Amino acid sequence: MKNDYQIVTFKDKKIRRQWDEKEEKWYFSVIDVIEALTDSTIPKRYWSDLKNKLKNEGSQVYEKIVQLKFIASDGKKYTTDCFSTQDLIRVIQSIPSPKAEPFKLWLAKVGYERLQEIADPERSLNRARGSWQKLGRSQKWIQQRMMGQETRNKLTDYWKDHNVEEQNEYAILTNIIHEEWSHLSVKGHKQLKGLKSENLRDHMTEAELIFTALAELSTRQIAESERSKGLEENKIPAKKGGLIAKNARLELEQKTGRKVVTTENFKFPERKIKKLK
Repeated sequence: MKNDYQIVTFKDKKIRRQWDEKEEKWYFSVIDVIEALTDSTIPKRYWSDLKNKLKNEGSQVYEKIVQLKFIASDGKKYTTDCFSTQDLIRVIQSIPSPKAEPFKLWLAKVGYERLQEIADPERSLNRARGSWQKLGRSQKWIQQRMMGQETRNKLTDYWKDHNVEEQNEYAILTNIIHEEWSHLSVKGHKQLKGLKSENLRDHMTEAELIFTALAELSTRQIAESERSKGLEENKIPAKKGGLIAKNARLELEQKTGRKVVTTENFKFPERKIKKLK
């Protein structure tokens, strides 16, 4: 399953979901859905009771549970019960809630939007651009964010075609690149910015995005020239690519007297770039 992880909202309630590229299906966290429909303060217990009820009734939907790892509020990943849109609708029928029907309509809408984006990828880009604009990002930042994402996609495409496994191995290589250029792990960079489950790149400054893209571009080109395969071989271009961006960062910081890696983010815009001591 391709790790296309997103958080969407239904009536101000956050719902985690993941797209299965092979099956062309969304999988939703059932705990999040239950919380959105019932306003339960203990949605895990609610789901545990409902799951036992479905199992005892011999419901086939119980067998359709898919367990995926989602990021929780503490920033860590935990295995979570999930359902596809179709199976989730069947589960919702067992939940007495006035929000059930509006939620079904919402599910149909978000599923249809994704299918439209597969047929016309420009829709996805426009949706992302519109979301960033609503959050107050500048056109220059949005352009850099999208260019950086394209650079990232080309790198992960290379990894995918050269025996690097998705999920853990992608994360290992990404962290090597990031730590090499920024002197911080991805987790450390998020902590510096006061982030938990948020996407780090969505809270990077323009400079941070540029150096991230430089590191990933350099990594891919070095990997291509060295024909690196598998995790261990790709660790070498990851360090080399990160080092190229690191040297450029240090030179810029020396010239400007300002740090590239900062506490600044879009949750707390008052955080500012610090001067070098």
